[in-house]
Amino acid sequence: MPIAGPSAQTNGYIFVRIQGGFHEIRSAICDVVVVSRFLNATLVVPEIQQTTSKKGISSQFKSFAYLYNEDQFMAALLKDVNIVKTLPKSLKSARRNKEIPVFRVPYSASPYYYLHNVLPVLIKHSVVELVVSDGGCLQAILPPQLEEYQRLRCRVAFHALRFRQDVQELATNILQRLRAPGRPFIAFDPGMTRDTLAYHGCSELFQDVHAELIQHRRSWMRKRGILKGPLSVNSAKQRLKGSCPLMPEEVGILLRAYGYSWDTIIYVSGGEVFGGQRTLIPLHGMFENVVDRTSLSTVWELSGIYGREAKVDENYPRVQPSTQVETKRDAWKNAGPRPRPLPPPPARPKTYNIEGWWGWVAESDNEPESTVVELRTNAHKLLWEAIDYFISVEADVFIPGFDRDGKGHPNFASLVMGHRLYQSAASKTYRPDRKEVVSLLEEIRGHIYHANHTWLTSVRRHLRSSLIDGLIEASNKSKSSTFLSHPVPECACLRPDSGETSFNASSPSAALSQVPTAPGVLHRCPAWMDGEKSSSSKEKENEEDIDENDPSSSGLFFLHNGSHDVGGEDINLKEESQFEDQEEDGGD
Repeated sequence: MPIAGPSAQTNGYIFVRIQGGFHEIRSAICDVVVVSRFLNATLVVPEIQQTTSKKGISSQFKSFAYLYNEDQFMAALLKDVNIVKTLPKSLKSARRNKEIPVFRVPYSASPYYYLHNVLPVLIKHSVVELVVSDGGCLQAILPPQLEEYQRLRCRVAFHALRFRQDVQELATNILQRLRAPGRPFIAFDPGMTRDTLAYHGCSELFQDVHAELIQHRRSWMRKRGILKGPLSVNSAKQRLKGSCPLMPEEVGILLRAYGYSWDTIIYVSGGEVFGGQRTLIPLHGMFENVVDRTSLSTVWELSGIYGREAKVDENYPRVQPSTQVETKRDAWKNAGPRPRPLPPPPARPKTYNIEGWWGWVAESDNEPESTVVELRTNAHKLLWEAIDYFISVEADVFIPGFDRDGKGHPNFASLVMGHRLYQSAASKTYRPDRKEVVSLLEEIRGHIYHANHTWLTSVRRHLRSSLIDGLIEASNKSKSSTFLSHPVPECACLRPDSGETSFNASSPSAALSQVPTAPGVLHRCPAWMDGEKSSSSKEKENEEDIDENDPSSSGLFFLHNGSHDVGGEDINLKEESQFEDQEEDGGD
């Protein structure tokens, strides 16, 4: 049964501090709203730790408003939960004096944790502070009697959380520039962050100082209990098990093998790509139109969303020599006659470029303290990932390189895939099985750029099946960690004319149409369902079979195949059908 509206008399205030990256913040906000409603509490607009003023960012925006539209958030949830912008003055001073109880909420806590631990304290003190550091603070799968709280999660994630207006406008402008050529585009999230590679033991995918950096981070994780596995891991075995991200080169090979042409537009999303642009060089070699937010916007446009920021010294502080070193140097200078040859002069004070990472790996087991510039950049990354999130959700095709973060939880790509499933279940979202992909790539390791037709057919079959099989995999694995990675069937809906089924039986949305919802509950469906019938029929008309004599299906599938010498009619045909599923056996 649907939950009642918020009560005017609540049990107290819940103040929340959220730590972590973009995907952790988004998941945590959805969960704290549900927790507040569950405890009949008034929620104070959450504070995002990455965006506090001490990080050197603009004071023009408050914490939550740095990333999301605060007014939209409160208005959209008006009938679900009581939300205020700040604590009352009396409670503000109590929090400032650290007089209110604080809970460091464990990851994926059960509803009973809040009922038995948080609620009694909330009723007694009228306020509690929750510190959320690992993303989701409420278990993903709730008991059947709490199903309506799952729908509340969806209302928060897909309707209440809107990005700040100028961030939304810039993301929309970038999307329009992507669509300007009149061709569909692919969004690709590499998922290759340093934390992810360290947690999953994938350091040997790199062969230089980057491998040392990953191992250094893994050692740091083990000391803090984030990781319980051994320090040294065989990365080759991890890769064969599908536990490492697919490299951009491998994703490029999959897409070219599937039939995407060399001039397909590839948008690289997801913020940091560990290893930098060098890691993306093979992908640039296969596709000439590999872009990201920086190549589709100006420096002025990006700096405009940061707000007014105070200028900081970009010169990193040098490590000052200790007093003992100075004493030894003076003693050496003032010493009397000394034998020949002279002893070597004292070592210069050790300095290193923190931004370049190189120096501190051998200096200490700890990570260097972040500078003001780095802290500011971390806040900027939230805005970058907000832009990438918006574009990835709207992309014609989305493919992830990895779906786990540096703590083993679903990552940025998982949230994108969940949002795309809710917004348009018929959209093409490839969820490749990394273990099977690596096995396919190993088959042609010695002649990777001269694959035969049988191998190409296997790749096409796998990618095509991943559109459906990946949904089942996400339901079984990702959903148990983060509800937003697979928000169905709880967020399914009924239409007033639900007697008619307008779903294509071969599309993912066909399964969603069969999902029952709670008795007597009628939910407004996303807009994509109204146009499903026409879009699916158009897609069916545009389907094209694989021609065994097609040059792109032969060995050298990375050649441009005549590129611009092809007639205009042929080019238009390719552009119309390049994103459609292809059958294996001849034409109809």
